[in-house]
Amino acid sequence: MTTPTSELARQGVSIWLDDLSRDRIETGNLATLMSSHGVVGVTTNPTIFANALAKGERYRPSIAALVASGASVDEVIEGLTTDDVRMACELFAQVYESTDGIDGRVSIEVAPTLAQDTEGTIDAAQRIWGIVDKPNVLIKIPATEAGLPAIAATIAAGISVNVTLIFSVERYRAVMDAYLYGLEQALAEGRDISTIHSVASFFISRLDSAVDAQLPDSSELRGQAAVANAQLAYAAFREVFE
Repeated sequence: MTTPTSELARQGVSIWLDDLSRDRIETGNLATLMSSHGVVGVTTNPTIFANALAKGERYRPSIAALVASGASVDEVIEGLTTDDVRMACELFAQVYESTDGIDGRVSIEVAPTLAQDTEGTIDAAQRIWGIVDKPNVLIKIPATEAGLPAIAATIAAGISVNVTLIFSVERYRAVMDAYLYGLEQALAEGRDISTIHSVASFFISRLDSAVDAQLPDSSELRGQAAVANAQLAYAAFREVFE
């Protein structure tokens, strides 16, 4: 059966699912989406996991075990989410290997409370990377002012990063600079930089929502600003990397 996503996949577009839960993994739903819809990666965030934990009965045994071990609330949440991400990484392992690491990635975000905390973000990224312990995991770090040096330091440590919360071309250029500086540092420390990957998550719909709210309903410019912004970002990407 041909679906819009499978057709996109045939055109060379990498389809990532913006959702993850224990239910999706254990019921085989995620595997089905991989085979029938061409899904080759997953991204997550704290809101996605909050919804999954609120609705998922499958978490109860793990929660009970973590609580019995004396884990704090934050430790319970981190334990559950990193378990889900690790299992998803295992599902995508073959995709990761067959594409030489281009696809088959699973993203997990550092806590939003660290958005203005550079050192806290670096520590969290290293901890989560170690807990998941899979080469195809990406640690999501926001492109805040405090996040930029954390991105560079995390990449320098040999950790693959998904940079999120990018809204402007100016900030995207700063993200590219942080990425390249991190690679330079990693290389200087003797790391194999071929194993370090990065993704830039450039926000589209949220920008359109903000701009469209300022435009008349009849305006032909509605729904155009974010795509134009993304095109400028892609031009910046080509300027730097091609």
